[in-house]
Amino acid sequence: MKRVATLSALACLLAVTAAAPAVSDAPAARGGATPAARGKASALDTVPRRGVLRVCTTGDYRPFSHRDPKTGTYSGVDIKMAEDLAKSLGATPRYVATTWAGLVGDLSAGRCDIAMGGVSVTLPRARSVYFSEPTRTDGKTPIVRCADKDTYQTLRQIDRPGTKVIVNPGGTNEEFARAHLKQATLTVHPDNTTIFDEIIAGRADVMMTDASETRYQAKIHPELCALHPDKPFSFSEKAYALPRGDNEFKAYVDQWVHLATHDGTYRTYEDAWMK
Repeated sequence: MKRVATLSALACLLAVTAAAPAVSDAPAARGGATPAARGKASALDTVPRRGVLRVCTTGDYRPFSHRDPKTGTYSGVDIKMAEDLAKSLGATPRYVATTWAGLVGDLSAGRCDIAMGGVSVTLPRARSVYFSEPTRTDGKTPIVRCADKDTYQTLRQIDRPGTKVIVNPGGTNEEFARAHLKQATLTVHPDNTTIFDEIIAGRADVMMTDASETRYQAKIHPELCALHPDKPFSFSEKAYALPRGDNEFKAYVDQWVHLATHDGTYRTYEDAWMK
């Protein structure tokens, strides 16, 4: 209750600030004039008025976002967070289906107010969208059949002729694999919800993905082992993507994330999937 009251007070303060007259004609930092200065309302105001928070999410990335193909319902760590964010704004979440290749474009085109679901912060993405305060750190690491766990510990061991590496299309997993593999055979599998079955069946040997995903998949597939998830090959952060230029909404979401990652809320949701 205390956190909800804090966020409500922050929303009021930011709304008043947005309504105040500008004191300068200079563009706002990071992306030019704010929505209010351009005559376009901030999502901090439009979402409560609409009563709906539109959330772009891929629905194919457990533990963060999963769409049940039978019921169409969404679940995951970031789905719970989306429910909380919407509630703090007096709204309900509406999920907008997107893909990893189309996520930034959908958000930039105004099809949603925020993108959530295990989104990694990258500089190319940051040229088009804002990112919130991070929710967690992560990095690319292998997941393999447990029988092969000593064979694919390093990038050098993985990048050999005959090694079958599999990735999902359009995101940072594919980018990482293409940047680091020169000799291994790389296959792009279109369905991220069934990609780990390819490894179990022996049609692929390795997938390099975020350590958080390898932990979760190893939990639900005893045949698979996450390799050194505490020491991944790379460093990255997860965050929520926001419309570029909407500084008021970004300030609110930053504060909301900060509170959720420090009062145990985010950890509770993550533990429900990861432990």
